[in-house]
Amino acid sequence: MPTKFIDYKGELMGPQVIVIGAGQWGKNLVRTFRELDALAAVVESAPHLRVGLSNDYPAVPLFEDYKEAIENTDAKGVVIATPAPTHYEIASYALQAGKDVFVEKPITLSTADAQKLVELAEKLQRILMVGHLLLYQPAIRKIKELIEVGSIGSLKSLHQERMKLGRVRSVENVLWSFGVHDIAVFLYLTGQAPEHMVTSSQAIVQSDVEDDYYLHLTFTNGTVAHLHTSWLWPEMRRRLVVIGDQGMLLYDEEKQTVTLHQKGIHADLSNRDEGSEVVFEGAVQPLRLECQHFLECIDQRIKPLSDGANGLEVIRVLEQASAALSSSAPKGMSVE
Repeated sequence: MPTKFIDYKGELMGPQVIVIGAGQWGKNLVRTFRELDALAAVVESAPHLRVGLSNDYPAVPLFEDYKEAIENTDAKGVVIATPAPTHYEIASYALQAGKDVFVEKPITLSTADAQKLVELAEKLQRILMVGHLLLYQPAIRKIKELIEVGSIGSLKSLHQERMKLGRVRSVENVLWSFGVHDIAVFLYLTGQAPEHMVTSSQAIVQSDVEDDYYLHLTFTNGTVAHLHTSWLWPEMRRRLVVIGDQGMLLYDEEKQTVTLHQKGIHADLSNRDEGSEVVFEGAVQPLRLECQHFLECIDQRIKPLSDGANGLEVIRVLEQASAALSSSAPKGMSVE
């Protein structure tokens, strides 16, 4: 039976969740699950944030300690939006308490911890989902569909830009901060894990934290993917170009459009340009779709699109990139 979502005034029908962490991003999860009538409780350790939550959601139980909330709230799911270093501890506790878990990206800060969570969820037959938001963007699903039906021929390369004058972090570099979703999209669109990578970066604001990063991935079928992330950039750039041997796709993330370009190069090296058309345009909020998907996975016991294994592979790529930068080799190098 599918999950049922109804207005606040009606009777609660679907599974409920505890949201742990209601800060900068967690507050959006709190709001969205409340709109879906699926918010059982909220956990927040900061006193000033708890005051705001009690005012905004007076009927929702509020806890300071996540263990107390899990032990005293009848909810099937736990949503974790706390700082990344805490993800492993909280997620493992929730899984062992019999809860299905949605953990924001990155799933953990190491492949070893991510692997443990994946194995624990499998052992306990619990849902483990990672918040790779872009996978729930309808435009990305449309691009996947167009690739699979051959609209651009054989997939050859992916080119992603994600840059702006951003909020600089003092610990995680711009790839870990900005690039996690894009790596998840690369894995989704290619259906593979990369077998080779090349990295190049620069630390400008802080000597030990990279603010500009190039990541180049090669997959087993020969497809390549290029990602440029920066939080030291004069304008916002968020777009993905997908190149095939018969055409090209351009996804403008700000406009939420996907344009199909019937362009290429003929065998005699002359240009082919048969025009372009917008094949997708929409403004659906991916966060709502992502939250709905988690509730459906709980209710129907199905594997999430962004499951723990997907989160693990993303961390593996990030960890390999970090190893490349921390090695004694120059900052532009390859990793097999």
